[in-house]
Amino acid sequence: MGTRKLRPMTPGQRHKVSNDYAEITTNQPEKSLVVSIKRSGGRNHSGKMTMRYIGGGHKKAYRIVDFKRDKENIPGKVMSIEYDPNRTSFIALINYADGEKRYIIAPNGLKVGQDVMSGANAAPEIGGAMQLKSIPLGTLIHNIEMRPGQGAKIARSAGSYAQLAARDGRYATIKMPSGETRMILVTCMASIGTVSNSDHNKVSSGKAGRSRWKGRRPRVRGVAMNPVDHPMGGGEGRASGGHPRSRKGLLAKGFKTRKKSNPTDKYIIERRKK
Repeated sequence: MGTRKLRPMTPGQRHKVSNDYAEITTNQPEKSLVVSIKRSGGRNHSGKMTMRYIGGGHKKAYRIVDFKRDKENIPGKVMSIEYDPNRTSFIALINYADGEKRYIIAPNGLKVGQDVMSGANAAPEIGGAMQLKSIPLGTLIHNIEMRPGQGAKIARSAGSYAQLAARDGRYATIKMPSGETRMILVTCMASIGTVSNSDHNKVSSGKAGRSRWKGRRPRVRGVAMNPVDHPMGGGEGRASGGHPRSRKGLLAKGFKTRKKSNPTDKYIIERRKK
């Protein structure tokens, strides 16, 4: 886990900071867990562009990742740590004792040959998964479910984690990556440890072409458009554009979009820090 800075042999390498991928052990994914993925180019079913600045990009395949960790009380061995083009974290290939193979989100410190297990009989070690009621208080966790059996929704990106702060009856108190403190049912699953590739935020692409490889086209500023194209467009000279807002007129920079009577408010103990 680390980064490397290239010698500026070309202008695109001058500011480039790349991942050293020291943890990656193979560049060949498991064929049984790979499916094709179709690019939309930002178009809907009738061919109309509904999302702008999307198109092109290198072809890639989707790796089927196990976010439910519902293969309980069956030991598995880590076969490889792999790169996944569809997410910022690395993934680990697990070969279970019954012969089944699955991908999981690789936590920091997971090594090839290590044993992992999920379920009530699992030990609270890196790579293990269990219900929140079985995890010791204060443990750093990731891949957390919001509802039992739904599959992990929280703390899945590179370097992220949450902390199990307390338990009271049916609910556990979780300190989220955003700083928010909220209650989640103790029957929800979570994985032990922090997500791998924590140096992802230090990576710099170095040139605009790498964004094109990822399927991102150049984004035009609203203030550079005409009034017919954007609420912030038009004006004589270099007009500032007025209040920052989206193309549909929704205010940015502090305008609250969360409903005032959201039914999940009762689960939030402390709001995220502003």
